[in-house]
Amino acid sequence: MLRKITTWAAALTCTALVPTVQASGDAVAGETAAKQMCAACHGADGNSPAPNFPSLAGQVPGYVADQLARFKSGERENAVMAGIAQPLTPEQMANLDAYFSSQEVKPGAVPEEDKESAERGGWLYRGGYAPMDVAACMSCHGPSGHGVPRRYPRVSGQKREYLEQQLLAFKSGQRPSYGNIMTSIAFRMSAQQIKDVSAYMHALQ
Repeated sequence: MLRKITTWAAALTCTALVPTVQASGDAVAGETAAKQMCAACHGADGNSPAPNFPSLAGQVPGYVADQLARFKSGERENAVMAGIAQPLTPEQMANLDAYFSSQEVKPGAVPEEDKESAERGGWLYRGGYAPMDVAACMSCHGPSGHGVPRRYPRVSGQKREYLEQQLLAFKSGQRPSYGNIMTSIAFRMSAQQIKDVSAYMHALQ
């Protein structure tokens, strides 16, 4: 019963905090900018070639622009991204957002040695963990991990290492979160649970 209440409450909180998505940018202009500024780390089509950089392809509309604005303001701290975001106008951010959100994400696969971990992560993603009052991840990110524009990003197909890195950053308080949701949830998760759910989300489609 507690698990159901926790999941229901988290879903209500997520829905309440989702704002209206801003007008779409120009994906063609965004493609040109993405290939000039973003390809080295995030891939020309938004599918990152490196495990420690996020894939931006297929991200929910509005999320990339929102995060760029937060890097620019300093609300989200990252020396490299702050330098890249600083000269960008809201229009340029919207253009990059439009391009990346229109690209097709390439789903990951779970290695044989990680299958048990991913299976445990699936239970946590879908049902949460009642003993520590951890809500089901799908309450905000959806059953398939496709996210909710613009506050709750797509997590399916994301790099496993990057997901784990960000959950640990939320857990430690290094990365702020909307309404303190991810900070409080990750804080109550063990390091193993973070590894497990990261492995599961990586292979979601």
